[in-house]
Amino acid sequence: MLLTLFLFLLSAVAIYAACEYFVNGIEWFGKRLNLGATAVGSVLAAFGTALPESAVTFVAVVFGNTPAQKDLGVGAAMGGPLVLATLAYAVVGAALLLNRRQLGRESNNVRVDTARMSRDQMAFLLVFVVKVALGLVVFAWKPTLGVLFLIAYAVYVWREIRDADSTPEEEELEPLKFRPSAVEPSLAWIGLQVTAALLVIAFASHVFVGQLEAIGIALHWPPHLVALLLSPVATELPETMNALIWVRQGKERLALANISGAMMIQATIPSALGIFFTPWHFDAALLASGIITMVAIVYLWLMFRRGKVDSRALIAVSGLYAIFAVLVAVYFR
Repeated sequence: MLLTLFLFLLSAVAIYAACEYFVNGIEWFGKRLNLGATAVGSVLAAFGTALPESAVTFVAVVFGNTPAQKDLGVGAAMGGPLVLATLAYAVVGAALLLNRRQLGRESNNVRVDTARMSRDQMAFLLVFVVKVALGLVVFAWKPTLGVLFLIAYAVYVWREIRDADSTPEEEELEPLKFRPSAVEPSLAWIGLQVTAALLVIAFASHVFVGQLEAIGIALHWPPHLVALLLSPVATELPETMNALIWVRQGKERLALANISGAMMIQATIPSALGIFFTPWHFDAALLASGIITMVAIVYLWLMFRRGKVDSRALIAVSGLYAIFAVLVAVYFR
């Protein structure tokens, strides 16, 4: 158990350090491609950091030989959005609250395009409702509907790139960490830094997930509950770390765009894989995770729709994850 705890902490530190390099590199990559900052967060950063959890689902549902292994993939596809909609947003709120003085903020308000964020929440909710509804019914041609989720993500990416924008603060970039002396680093160096960071994130996330699964086994939890409750905390750690880094720099718009972009990926690509390769039929725990995720999204949508977001209100959404954890501990073990 001591080795498990050591590897748990070491991998978390490695993920944070790698995310520093990833965030730095992906901002430069977006600048060289002339993309707005919001597209950098919602598309480029989200796609890169979503690779580990998408890989978990892919391996589990495509190469899994037993129902338990496939359950891991379905649990990951449902648990990821739950963690992002609750804990990840709460981390942004807490980081803003803790860094308020350092950032020179006079209030607890979040600087974000609330109209854009409310639109993102509604788009995610519409996709997620369909995703959960398909988990409640059984019919022969269900696998063909997985294509619709891939189309939905393609439309989302097109819209994000089309509507991308930046603020002056987001245009200010730190020097590329691999080439700190270069005023305009080449795409080759930028690509090398981003790729190296992603490799470290992927490996460290794999180690982190392994330690959480070991903890789940020690607690005698079934595989799909480990996938629902513990594994997503690990696989969504890169998005959370990115958010912390961007908030520290006063770029919470990028942090929130990264989370909303990752949520859309989680609502579409892993779901499509699960629908293609598994029965995609939910038990009570999966349904509960879906309902709580939808409640969290409605809460976020209403908050952004008002046009004014307090960082403390973002922290409050984490209570829904706590409710799910209690349900798992009491009813679904």
